[in-house]
Amino acid sequence: MTENSVTVDANKHTLAENVMGVVTGVFIASFGLFLLKESGSVSGGTAGLALLVSYATGLSFGLLFLLVNVPFFALALWKKGVGFTLRTVMTVAMVSAFSYLHPVALDIDIYELNPVYGTLGGNLLVGVGLLILFRHGASLGGINILALILQEKVGWRAGYVQMVIDVAIVLFSLTVVSPWVVLVSAAGAVVLNLVLALNHKQGRYLGRT
Repeated sequence: MTENSVTVDANKHTLAENVMGVVTGVFIASFGLFLLKESGSVSGGTAGLALLVSYATGLSFGLLFLLVNVPFFALALWKKGVGFTLRTVMTVAMVSAFSYLHPVALDIDIYELNPVYGTLGGNLLVGVGLLILFRHGASLGGINILALILQEKVGWRAGYVQMVIDVAIVLFSLTVVSPWVVLVSAAGAVVLNLVLALNHKQGRYLGRT
């Protein structure tokens, strides 16, 4: 057995580690999305699309987030396999569920939340949550799946790919929210994707599912 194979085996995730990692990543990311929504902010990816539609229609973010991700499940199944797809479906469903739980569980006057703090802090939490999910073989669906596939097939870093797409979505949100909100949201999108770009690199993390 080579030294490299020993290193890989030593870093292989157990089932319990994967479950705990996914639950932790989902909780952190969903709480970040909760801060974004309560700040009246927007984001990128399918979460950003769900937030925009929620603001425009008044429909539930949790339901919209689940529906927007459905087409991307087929892409995940085609390119990433059954295991990754099932974990992604589970994480998307859990984020939707947490979106209903957080407002009920937090008995605070969240409407006094500073929008700059909520936007930047929320995006930071989403980035950390995504990083944990990536490292345990899951994602929040949508653009995350596309970014991971491009990183593996073309070599483009997932964080940078998602940053470009996210900024485009945030700019499109000018049709729904004010320019000030878009400006702060764009800064938040950069924060989120810098977390991924600076930490999610091939070869840096040796954990395996």
